[in-house]
Amino acid sequence: MPGGPPRPGGTAVTDTTTDTTTAADRRPAADARPPRRKSRRTRRAAAATVVVAAGGAAAAVALGAGGGTAGGTAAGGLPPQTAKVTRQTLRDTHSADGELGYGPASTATSRLRGTLTALPGSGDRITRGRTLYEVDDRPVTLMYGATPAYRALRPGLTGSDVRQLEGNLAALGYDGFTVDDEYTGDTAAAVARWQEDRGLAETGTVEFGSVVFAPGAIRVDTLHAGQGDPAGPGGKVLTYTGTAKAVTVELDAADRRLARKGAAVDIELPGGDTVKGRIDEVSTVIEAGDQGEDPQTKVEVIVVLSGAKAQQASEAYALASVDVSFTAGTRENVLTVPVAALLALQEGGFGVEVVTGSTTAYVPVTTGLFAGGRVEISGAGITEGTIVGMPK
Repeated sequence: MPGGPPRPGGTAVTDTTTDTTTAADRRPAADARPPRRKSRRTRRAAAATVVVAAGGAAAAVALGAGGGTAGGTAAGGLPPQTAKVTRQTLRDTHSADGELGYGPASTATSRLRGTLTALPGSGDRITRGRTLYEVDDRPVTLMYGATPAYRALRPGLTGSDVRQLEGNLAALGYDGFTVDDEYTGDTAAAVARWQEDRGLAETGTVEFGSVVFAPGAIRVDTLHAGQGDPAGPGGKVLTYTGTAKAVTVELDAADRRLARKGAAVDIELPGGDTVKGRIDEVSTVIEAGDQGEDPQTKVEVIVVLSGAKAQQASEAYALASVDVSFTAGTRENVLTVPVAALLALQEGGFGVEVVTGSTTAYVPVTTGLFAGGRVEISGAGITEGTIVGMPK
């Protein structure tokens, strides 16, 4: 006799043979009917779970695709839920707690013997050519440069520290010499004029310890000695930071991909305002474990606030906790689906279950960026608005 009405999601089948069975014989056993929908949902959920656990990597246990082949008609009924393929911009972002301050502190140590006769106050800002502290009433001067002072500078010497000194003298208005790597008699004459203005003996030689080089203007953070204390080579005098507001963030080693020097970040201040920042320094630090625990590897990120507007917005906060949003990757104008829509195909790779009317088909796809619970996909026939199956 002719077959009955088509199954949901299937195709009607016509049987031309003579049916000699009884109604009881035709009734299938309760345990003989394959639980296709339940099986599909289980497989789909498993595939999505594996993808999420892999952090978006294309690695998953190969699962059967409901008995169908990639690109073929799927067996069983329609999926319990569906979603549309949408076109959008994906951003792989991550938020982390940060501490707003002035960035990492550096230590100024004395190279001169004597007594500390003058010190700045905590929070004081000192610029090029100004006194950082005094030893036996002799000023120790702040100058700008990346190379720390490591020797006395006198005629006949060459090196990058000579050029650094001459660049500072020129910036302070002294002339009559060429800014280069050679400490000439002309350089010594300019140094003597500078020494006269500073109240120092006009020797033309820069005594080791009479100048401290820092990358730029500084803010005194903490004093480690007091006025009247003895000064000596290696003795800590004070710590200092830069003058611009900065945020320090500690990331887990697994999030190292987020910390790219020069990358832009968003910083949410305690009042709710969001300002822009830029990653300035990235370093690896080892934190000692507590009570016998293993040490932990962390990634320390220094973020500088970008522009006068951001600096001004942060001035109301001396020290504060802030929220920093990193963007590890961006894909613009791409097709996306919820991660849960992905299936791991038995033949390898990923696919989605495309729903067309009352039928479905498994279509292989190539995955791209994973972000915010969605994944970038591409594949034959995958267009904006395509309907794909979803688990409950």
